[in-house]
Amino acid sequence: QVQLVESGGGLVQPGGSLRLSCEASGSIFGINAMGWYRQAPGKQRDLVATIASRSSINYRDSVKGRFTISRDNAKNTVYLQMNSLKPEDTAVYYCNAAIKAWPRGGYDDYWGQGTQVTVSS
Repeated sequence: QVQLVESGGGLVQPGGSLRLSCEASGSIFGINAMGWYRQAPGKQRDLVATIASRSSINYRDSVKGRFTISRDNAKNTVYLQMNSLKPEDTAVYYCNAAIKAWPRGGYDDYWGQGTQVTVSS
């Protein structure tokens, strides 16, 4: 019953900004790391950024200084602020989270449905 719902994608001109959000809902007893992945046409799905439960953060090199990942644990939500967007950022962006769905269970990976980000003039 766990669900990740993403929002905030769309069409933006080069140099513009978008803010993606992903809220987890359902039977949630804990969330460990959360992250964003992206998949461009003809490319594999790559990690964009991750944020651990204690907020340690990693970015892929190509987005450092432009993207900011954050989370609101009280809202079970992870965000991706994307600034100075480039055409190379065009992709479907997927939210990922490691979630404990049962009080005595472990953490399993859950994925959002994906949201399209298109950077074009």
